[in-house]
Amino acid sequence: PNRSESQALPHTNHPHPKVDNFIRPSHKLAVAINPSRCRNKTFRTKQKLAKAQRQNRPIPQWIRLRTGNTIRYNAKRRHWRKSTLKV
Repeated sequence: PNRSESQALPHTNHPHPKVDNFIRPSHKLAVAINPSRCRNKTFRTKQKLAKAQRQNRPIPQWIRLRTGNTIRYNAKRRHWRKSTLKV
């Protein structure tokens, strides 16, 4: 059946015009699913985050004295924004 101009579907350059109605996945979706940023965390995830928080500290000064200043800093320090945890 032929349609008149007023009933015709709007033409788009997209090969599948109905695809625009769906939400496209983006990188922001991956951030929302990250368990370390969820409000409701499992106990296991919370334990891992707590351990990572305890490990992320400078070395005590008495260690520098004991090792003769061969260990000067914690090489495994982590910045919360620069690197992610594999939790």
